[in-house]
Amino acid sequence: MNAIKAILIDDEESARDVLENLLTRFCPHVQILAKCHDIPSAVPLINNLQPDLVFLDIEMPNHSGFEIIEFIQPVNFQIIFVTAYNQYAIKAFEIAAIDYLLKPIDISRLKNAIQRVLAHHNIQEQTQRLDLLNKTLQQKNIQNIAILDKGSQRIIPTQEIIAVEAQESYCQIHTIHSQYTTSKNLKHYQTLFETLPEFIRIHKSWIVNTQHILSINKSELIITLKNQIQAKISRNNKINIQQLISIK
Repeated sequence: MNAIKAILIDDEESARDVLENLLTRFCPHVQILAKCHDIPSAVPLINNLQPDLVFLDIEMPNHSGFEIIEFIQPVNFQIIFVTAYNQYAIKAFEIAAIDYLLKPIDISRLKNAIQRVLAHHNIQEQTQRLDLLNKTLQQKNIQNIAILDKGSQRIIPTQEIIAVEAQESYCQIHTIHSQYTTSKNLKHYQTLFETLPEFIRIHKSWIVNTQHILSINKSELIITLKNQIQAKISRNNKINIQQLISIK
């Protein structure tokens, strides 16, 4: 396995040391080039050492970790953000499909994040995800999501999503123009869309965008959506069919 060259950025020395120890013990193929206390001190090291990966704390004095793109263009390395707690930021990471670690750092999640860095080292995709992350944080709403479809990144406008269908451990995302398969489960998308009232989970296997409903068959408990997609309505679902009709 090729070594991953990494730089750690965190304003707390103890946090830098903890992460270094975890990487040394559990991810020995990660080579730590430098540890920095803020972004300005890290910039010349990043430019000179050309790391593959930067672990970046979010909550730092003077400059948030999100501001790294104001210091370095293009960002030609992978980023794993590290945070103690920021619920909205976590949602933004999920929307942009960007890796993050919560403090205290879980070892299995750390290993998985490193594996994803190895599997998806694509700078253009990284730039797109960072752009989506920043837009989501600035706009405070969800207009696009990033997904990995069979190894390829897609940025999908939420308004184009007709429905999300669970298929065993995967999900099929039905959009106006295409279909995509992702490894995330339906609960992931339910959480992702919880601030978007047009997305409703109507069945253990279906989330639908009510803006794309064409008709509702109350007797057979079937919703027909655009592109002639048919989704089942659970008899035990809390969403009343009459409410769906009124939304439509």
